[in-house]
Amino acid sequence: MKPPPTANEETFAALIRRISDDADRAAFAELFTHFAPRLKSYMRRLGAADPVAEDLAQEAMFMVWRKASMFDPARAGAATWIFTIARNLRIDTLRRERPTEALQAEDERTEIETAPSAEAELITAERDRAVRVALEVLPPEQAQLVQLAFYEDRPHREIERVLGIPLGTVKSRLRMAMQRLRAALEEKL
Repeated sequence: MKPPPTANEETFAALIRRISDDADRAAFAELFTHFAPRLKSYMRRLGAADPVAEDLAQEAMFMVWRKASMFDPARAGAATWIFTIARNLRIDTLRRERPTEALQAEDERTEIETAPSAEAELITAERDRAVRVALEVLPPEQAQLVQLAFYEDRPHREIERVLGIPLGTVKSRLRMAMQRLRAALEEKL
């Protein structure tokens, strides 16, 4: 059970309601003045460089402005809600940065490592072919989800937005697709 809200939490929740109901800029300015420096410090503790931390704090506050109508004080306090938005932005930023870093690291390893053996290349090619054949067995909507989730490395929430289907549908279709792929691959391999 959630503890009763403090006076500050009630004030912050009221400010968010004013933003949601009336697009109240004064309420937003008050929230921004209180939370922006705290979010920046939080981002720095999570390892973000100073300019990145500031950008993330501002982006989080912008999302508070845009998503104020989604705030539900029964589910979380205002501070928790705001810091969750900021944390999720930081995670999204790291996900966008990682593929580049991973590619750079892989390029460096490739220069050092020797070329793979012919046998390893044959095994990889055979496995890739088996996966492609198994993907063709899937219904189009499941194949599209597999493409977005695994080949394009998109999070489920982004897939939900891109395809315009509920998050639960995304997850259940992916689960069914993976079960079908697993069964098809077990037959082939």
